Amino acid sequence: MYLLDTDILIDIQRGHTPAIAWFASLPEVPSIPGFVVMELIQNAQNTQRVRNTLKLVAPLPVIWPTETNCGLALLNFTSYHLSDNLGLLDALIAACAVGRGATLCTFNIKHYNYSTTLYALKLELKN
Repeated sequence: MYLLDTDILIDIQRGHTPAIAWFASLPEVPSIPGFVVMELIQNAQNTQRVRNTLKLVAPLPVIWPTETNCGLALLNFTSYHLSDNLGLLDALIAACAVGRGATLCTFNIKHYNYSTTLYALKLELKN
């Protein structure tokens, strides 16, 4: 199972050809954490962009963390927020991936360097 981080979908929204090609080449439909959808909506600057965001993510399964996943996110956030600058949403997104045994696809691997249980696939797309 693949989970997409927010940065991947931002590049797809912007029409970045390598990101679109990578997405189209996936062997399965990826899932997205609900927090990623919320981040995309937060970045929208008007109602048209909100509608475009919802249209983009509509075909993708949206997943949410379990209570256990939230406990892991809290533990990691407490342990790594100050030392590794772990962000709240990144802790929750990573916990969703770990809890489901999923591969997190991201351009921002440094956001997840603290975790030894997360398998994150760093994407480097050529223009």
